[in-house]
Amino acid sequence: MSRRPAPSAARRVAPPGAGPAAPPEAVGYAQLWSVDPAAWAAAGAAWRGLTRPMGRRADGLDARVAGLRPAWSGAAGDAARERVTALRTELTDVLPALIEVDQVLAEFAARLRGAKARLAAAVALADQGRLLVDRAGRVRADPAVPRPAERVGPGVAQVAAAVRRAVELAAAADREATARLAELSAAAGVGWVSVPPGRRPPAGAGPAEVGRWWAGLTPAERRWLVAHEPALVGRLDGVPVTARDQANRLLLAARRAALLARQRGLLSRAPLGAVEVAGLARVAAALRGLDALAERLAAPGPPRAYLLGLDPAGDGRAIVALGNPDRAGAVLTYVPGMTADLADAPGELGRAARVLDRCAALAPAEETAALLWLDYDAPDFLHEAARGGQARDAGPALHRFQEGLRASHDGPPARHTVLGHSYGSVVVGTAARDHGLSVDALVFVGSPGVGVAHAAELRMPAGQVWASTAPDDVIRLARPPDELARRAVLGATPLGPAAALLDRAGHELWFGHDPSDPGFGGRPFPSGRYGHTGYWDPGNPALDGMARIVLGR
Repeated sequence: MSRRPAPSAARRVAPPGAGPAAPPEAVGYAQLWSVDPAAWAAAGAAWRGLTRPMGRRADGLDARVAGLRPAWSGAAGDAARERVTALRTELTDVLPALIEVDQVLAEFAARLRGAKARLAAAVALADQGRLLVDRAGRVRADPAVPRPAERVGPGVAQVAAAVRRAVELAAAADREATARLAELSAAAGVGWVSVPPGRRPPAGAGPAEVGRWWAGLTPAERRWLVAHEPALVGRLDGVPVTARDQANRLLLAARRAALLARQRGLLSRAPLGAVEVAGLARVAAALRGLDALAERLAAPGPPRAYLLGLDPAGDGRAIVALGNPDRAGAVLTYVPGMTADLADAPGELGRAARVLDRCAALAPAEETAALLWLDYDAPDFLHEAARGGQARDAGPALHRFQEGLRASHDGPPARHTVLGHSYGSVVVGTAARDHGLSVDALVFVGSPGVGVAHAAELRMPAGQVWASTAPDDVIRLARPPDELARRAVLGATPLGPAAALLDRAGHELWFGHDPSDPGFGGRPFPSGRYGHTGYWDPGNPALDGMARIVLGR
């Protein structure tokens, strides 16, 4: 008898690349303990990697058709062009399926990791109670250990239940992945795609309506839309995250080409003036940001990244999820602040990743996702950031996005948290005030005010508005102009110091009452002295606070 199975234990799931598998058995303790989730994630990444050579082959066929057009006319030429075009279509039609295999296996790996974390916790519980777990997952007392009259620690029933829950989670993940792969396997025989009905969601359709339209399509019709109308699918709030990711990944090359075309256009304006030089610098930074995002999207390691939006126009915009928010039980949406653009997206995504890492450390068995929402025109200069126009403009989009996450979520409702940093907190507060946000908690860090005088104006449940401002954050100096003038006058009088102690206006910032002040009506949480951008530093208690709020702890 042993708590851990021997390395030679039979596996329920064969390693990727293995030959024909034996008839499936029920998932068991030994199989779960020995399975390697990373191998499944790597297998999915390998399938996704096939999109690049197949895309190149499709582009090559495009070039062939272009070459045939002027050189070969008549019925034979038309037939040849039609055949080559059909071959190209066959190649492009399979691209969404390749990304879908990656999604299925990455999500399977994520759920296996959660099940293994639960199983490890159950084994630790058995160790604590000095119990034995055999290769079949059966739990019993160790006959070699004397038992006191009154037992202390977990009992057999408690440990057995914990083992059973972990195995059941793995079995459910196995069944789901098997069903999704079986549908793809069947599609390979009968056709990857089929043309959907002509109806599309009307302009202005809400996420719930979009979700109903998508649910009414067959899997083959959805794949057709991803392959042939990726710009539509990729931007529709209410469409599942997996479909939006497939569509936006197929658009990546075109998005990069648009930036390169902008770069060539600026270079053609010789001699270059100051405007062109500055424009070239912005395009080069955007290209670096896009390439860094593409590298993260290609990484096989957990958590898998999902591309929910990408627009290189202007300063550039991006929406990226780490983990699948349609499956997670806790979801964070992070809204960055001033100067954030496509060039900054990889770094801003890193901040969301740090919160997610902390969530994983606090609750390794929980499935959590974190999103970077950079789908607004963030101010580039202080005089822009001093006004709320860009925050007001962003409000409807953030509202729709959060409604879309609710509409596309699979399973019991998730706990949703929206976090705004700096000017991003103005965006979040303005959206909540003017449109409402379908979330369970709002978090503001390094905030210059959120557009309201009191937390009650944010239309949130009591106790679900949180804020933190570091003691050395310069945002504390973001006072309204009339407040700065009043303080200067007051400071010149003999009563200035005493009046300042009694002055409640000391908590008024550029966009309203400081949300980290208890008088705002929210719930402050601490930050160390890490300045305006250090809330995500590993040693800062604010990072732990953000993760605990996301988890509902």
